[in-house]
Amino acid sequence: MAAEHEVVVRPLGRPGDLGWVVMAHGELYEREFGWDADFEALVARIVADHTRATGAGPRAAWIAEVDGVRAGCVFCAPGDEEGTAKLRLLLVDPAARGLGLGTRLVEECLRHAREAGCAAITLWTNDVLKTARRIYEAHGFELVAAQAHHSFGHDLVGQTWRRAL
Repeated sequence: MAAEHEVVVRPLGRPGDLGWVVMAHGELYEREFGWDADFEALVARIVADHTRATGAGPRAAWIAEVDGVRAGCVFCAPGDEEGTAKLRLLLVDPAARGLGLGTRLVEECLRHAREAGCAAITLWTNDVLKTARRIYEAHGFELVAAQAHHSFGHDLVGQTWRRAL
C-alpha cells in the first residue's frame, strides 16, 4: 500500500507546521476519544515550549507527509533526567494509518536521541491510546509507571514508558 503513495518524513519548520500539529491533535483526539479543548491547550504549550527553547539537549521534530499533505508528527525533547530524551506528540492521521508512519516517526525520534548522546528515552501517554502503545512496545519501550487522573474531560490512566538507547 505504501508504494501507491509518496511518503516523506521531514523536519518540522515549514510555515503552518506548528499550527497543524496543534489543530490536528485537538481535532483528532476530540473525534476519537471525546477529549475537550484542554488537550489542545496542552499540545499548544508543548509546541510553544519547543519553539522557544534554547537549552542543551535533544530537541527536534518531524512532520510526515503523504502525497504532499501533512499526516503525522513527533517531537523529541530533553527528558526530565540528565542524559534522557522525551518522545512527545506522536500523531498519525487516521487516513494515513497503515502506511508505517508511526513507526518511521518513532524511529526518527530514537535515532535523534541516540545521536544526541542520550542513554534513555521516555514518553507519557494514556492507556486508551492502544495503537500508539503497540508501536512503543514494538520499539522496546517498557511501562514503568501508571497513574489514574482526570484530564481532558475524562477519567484516564496516564502511563510513563521508558527504553534504553
